[in-house]
Amino acid sequence: MEFGRVQEDQLDTIDFSLPPSAESNVALLSSGLPGKKHCWLGCSSWGQPGWVGRIYPPKTKEKDYLSLYPQHFNTVELNATHYRIWGEEHVQKWAAKTAGREFRFCPKMFQGITHRGSLAGKEALTDEFLKGILAYGDQLGPVFIQLSDHFSPAREKELVAFLTSLPYDIRFFLELRHPDWFQQPVLSQLTAILIERKIGFVLTDTAGRRDCAHMRLTVPEVFIRFVGYNFHPTDKLRCDAWIHRLKEWYAGGLEQAWFMLHLGEGGSEPDLAAYFATQLQQETGIRIPVPVFSSLF
Repeated sequence: MEFGRVQEDQLDTIDFSLPPSAESNVALLSSGLPGKKHCWLGCSSWGQPGWVGRIYPPKTKEKDYLSLYPQHFNTVELNATHYRIWGEEHVQKWAAKTAGREFRFCPKMFQGITHRGSLAGKEALTDEFLKGILAYGDQLGPVFIQLSDHFSPAREKELVAFLTSLPYDIRFFLELRHPDWFQQPVLSQLTAILIERKIGFVLTDTAGRRDCAHMRLTVPEVFIRFVGYNFHPTDKLRCDAWIHRLKEWYAGGLEQAWFMLHLGEGGSEPDLAAYFATQLQQETGIRIPVPVFSSLF
């Protein structure tokens, strides 16, 4: 993901500290269900060639990545569904490769719905998209709806009408990018709408757009898109901050967190994932898969 990226030599000039948790989160989290806390850690795809010989055995073919991926991660932010609508048969084949594991697919809504023209009049296309992803069955995680950088609060009525049309039995998270959404009073108004609709509000942690890490929770779970820099030292420091924030939220009633890594072309997601998973367990006791590197095969 290139959204909000800056040149690496600018990283030391950026204040990566997380804003305070919104006051409204306290009441929101207290409404969560008591019980086991979850964390789901993943990437935007189930493999890169650079992972072969590191976490995948030497000579692993691309068609086999998905069968191996759940040994190291327990979710995937599925960007493939953003570029085309996949039928039930194909989705079932993906699901079969992760069967028997505690694993979730988080599909990104098709761009023909979210990025091409108005959100109005997209009922048939939305139904087709949802019909396909429902074939994941109990491996379906939340669907996330990303709107373009140009989708501004001037289109709020259009957005609310679309969100109101979505089914209640599928979990959705919304990612907004236009900077005006993060200004008051718009931000508080939007938060109230999402709470009423029980739709999550994506937190995007990216260097060049710190406003997108808005710290507003609208359901008792959180979906974080983390834009890092190939295991740059700042990546670990930023992960530490998130783990401390998640610890606070879990104590307050957070049910589960989705943490998606976007680190660029270097293929270093397993390195940061191993660090994150290890630190998370130390701080919270929550156990999630830790990537296993080739020296341990």
